[in-house]
Amino acid sequence: MKLQTSLVMVLLSTHCTSGADHSYPRAQNVTWSSTNFKTILSWEPKPSVDYSYTVEFSVAGGDRQRNHHCIRSNATMCDLSVSLTELKSCYSADIVSEPPLGTTSDGTEFPHTTSPRFCPYQDTEIGRPTFNLTVHEDKKTITLHVTDPLTAVFKDGHQLSIRDIFSDELQYKVLYRKQKSTGTKMQTFSSSVIAMTNLDKGESYCFSVQAQIPSRRSEKQFGQMSATKCSHNDEEPILKVYSPAVIAGGILFILIVIGLIITITVIYCSQKGKAQKSGAEGCPLRDV
Repeated sequence: MKLQTSLVMVLLSTHCTSGADHSYPRAQNVTWSSTNFKTILSWEPKPSVDYSYTVEFSVAGGDRQRNHHCIRSNATMCDLSVSLTELKSCYSADIVSEPPLGTTSDGTEFPHTTSPRFCPYQDTEIGRPTFNLTVHEDKKTITLHVTDPLTAVFKDGHQLSIRDIFSDELQYKVLYRKQKSTGTKMQTFSSSVIAMTNLDKGESYCFSVQAQIPSRRSEKQFGQMSATKCSHNDEEPILKVYSPAVIAGGILFILIVIGLIITITVIYCSQKGKAQKSGAEGCPLRDV
């Protein structure tokens, strides 16, 4: 009986010691950040030398997996871009607090923190597009050539753009205004080649472009706004292009240059005339 009691006490002591060894801090503030399907899971705090973090993730209803870059790591972020392959599915992740790399464990379950749910197709932010302008000869049509942002998704060795992934769901919202005006108009287009027609001839226009996915919920529909680009009007009066001070300065500079040229020419001609006269006086008269 005493032997059995001693054995029970030893087991209880071992269990308590094991529990104490596994009382690592849990991860906090677990968040997803994703732009163009470049998806990062991050959390706090930075681990001490006594423990590390391992990330386990799973598609809804699927088995948990591990990204080999995020096993027993002292980092507080994990790039899961290449792991979330089912873009239209939803995922969750656990950040497990484990012993440091190289330390053995007895297989006991360690404390973990579960992330919010993340759905790449619906949640990734769309980055800002770039575009070029072409002004047509009639000066009333300007074509915007939009470059679809590239994503972190590859297929058959080819890097996919947001157009490759969203296809016909992708639209572009164009904000535009006359360069000298603050009033902005908006149009939406389904193509990446956008013809802005019926513009006022002789006016310069400024444009900004933003991706839109109408099938998403309202707060996730719009991507980042592009930089603003303005067309150049070759027929614009010089007084609209340059300020009066700049024009006056340019005229003054031209007058100074002309004055210098005239002064130098007069001095040169004067010296040349004196030299010729001096030479003529120094020569003896010929006999007739």
